[in-house]
Amino acid sequence: MNSLHIQNLSKTYPNGVKALNNVSLTITNGMFGLLGPNGAGKSSLMKTIASLQEPSSGSIMFNDKDIVSNPQEIRNQLGYLPQEFGVYPKISAQKLLNHIAVLKGMVDKTERKNQVDSLLEQTNLYQHRKKSVHTFSGGMRQRFGIAQALLGNPQLIIVDEPTAGLDPEERNRFLNLLSEIGNNVIVILSTHIVEDVKDLCSNMAILNKGEIIKQGNPIELTSTLEGHVWGKAIENESLKFYQEEFKVLSTRSISGKTQIKIYSESNPNSGFTLMQPDLESVYFSELSKSSI
Repeated sequence: MNSLHIQNLSKTYPNGVKALNNVSLTITNGMFGLLGPNGAGKSSLMKTIASLQEPSSGSIMFNDKDIVSNPQEIRNQLGYLPQEFGVYPKISAQKLLNHIAVLKGMVDKTERKNQVDSLLEQTNLYQHRKKSVHTFSGGMRQRFGIAQALLGNPQLIIVDEPTAGLDPEERNRFLNLLSEIGNNVIVILSTHIVEDVKDLCSNMAILNKGEIIKQGNPIELTSTLEGHVWGKAIENESLKFYQEEFKVLSTRSISGKTQIKIYSESNPNSGFTLMQPDLESVYFSELSKSSI
């Protein structure tokens, strides 16, 4: 069983921006969702775990090894799919994976070829192996990104905003692939898309303004809102009134009206009906608390 233990981690950049503030997390095998809005500090946390930057203070231990003072300990065990990754413009997927495998220290040619071909099969790219990666669709590129992240059998895999921009079919294919991978290793899924975490992760944390504001099991977190989420369809022009009068969790336009969800300890009357809470309600409820 792998374990990642982050204790009191902070990161302040030279321009004075405090991206992380006293973050503490313990993560073990399986899919872990790191959920937060853009600018919450998710990428800063991922880069720090991946040893691409040093923290200002705090510690990170992976399998009882201090990876802040010994970053090579994590680099040997890490697969990383950043938000954006560049590719050589005129090289095939198969050759590029082989090249990355060499850079990762896979010196045995037969072993390297076997793993490259196996990963192309696993990511459903084998039939496209001779094509240049820069010609791939967004979903194919993300699956190629996972293939390169899996080279060398890493024990910790970080994927940063992996489904942004993917169509629903590609998103499902990609998430199914992540789910398969997450059985025996740690996979950290950093995203602002609530659905990705709800569908995949048995544990999660919400990060906002560089701080962890909630963590736990998505189902258990959702159950804490039981009896407190109320919904109503309103005229679009009255939205401002409801935002001033109630704690609005989310709004959605449906058939010319606005469907709102609010948080209330008791029945707010005014035509509201009790709703089944979901992870989105938890997310927006916690964000609104941390913004006060």
